[in-house]
Amino acid sequence: MTTQTALPRLTLAEAAKRALLTADATEKANVTAELAAMWRSGEISEIGETDLPDRPGRPATPELMAPRHMPKRSKSGLKGRISLLHALAHIELNAIDLAWDLAGRFTHENLPREFYDAWVQVADDEARHFKMLNKRLGELGATYGDLPAHDGLWETSMDTAYDLLARLAVVPMVFEARGLDATPPTIERLLAHGDTESARILKIIAHDEISHVAAGRKYYEMACDQRGLPYYTTWHAMLRKHLRGPLKPPFNDKARYEAGMPPDYYQDYVLELPGDEE
Repeated sequence: MTTQTALPRLTLAEAAKRALLTADATEKANVTAELAAMWRSGEISEIGETDLPDRPGRPATPELMAPRHMPKRSKSGLKGRISLLHALAHIELNAIDLAWDLAGRFTHENLPREFYDAWVQVADDEARHFKMLNKRLGELGATYGDLPAHDGLWETSMDTAYDLLARLAVVPMVFEARGLDATPPTIERLLAHGDTESARILKIIAHDEISHVAAGRKYYEMACDQRGLPYYTTWHAMLRKHLRGPLKPPFNDKARYEAGMPPDYYQDYVLELPGDEE
């Protein structure tokens, strides 16, 4: 009688790598949903450890440009709405990868299992957001990849790959928090142009992003506590080190407060840039 050897089960770190290396955008979103379900069901149970790529898999389009080389985005009519939704879809695709990178890159740290639950959920949310936006683009006669996009979000984020504290300070607590600030006026503009469906999608995204910022803030503060560091001044130091521009108002105080980021974090804080002292 032949005894079959059980195949080793996929670890969470390996799942993160699989999602990161998936090049096709829709497939990446679908793979993410599948892997997230496997984690929640216990089919993936071990955290594991593996080397993650410095760059995720990406589709042949859109063409990726440096932010300074991006063509000026149209802001009016159907073309403007397509341009907006395309830019948002690109942000959500990056957000899928950044959530998986957070779940898989820092497995050597002393982190509770709830940390991994949080970032798998974030990846799953971002995948759902991407699919909603790409579906809406299709309804408007476009698809993700039709327009160029910039690579600044991933590049800036990878500047923080050396340190969990820096990654949490910059990605969820700056980039995702800025989404809390920018989305409400964007929804108002879409409604003013009669695009209730696009506005509905952005309302869903805005609601979900509060929990993403909250997760980043929670584990940032946990990391500060582990290192005996103050929350606010440490965050300001991280921003000065990693951001290329100022942190500017207006701020969505209500949504930020719901995410556990009171104005003490950002109010009256100005990022000091070279040459600003004149």
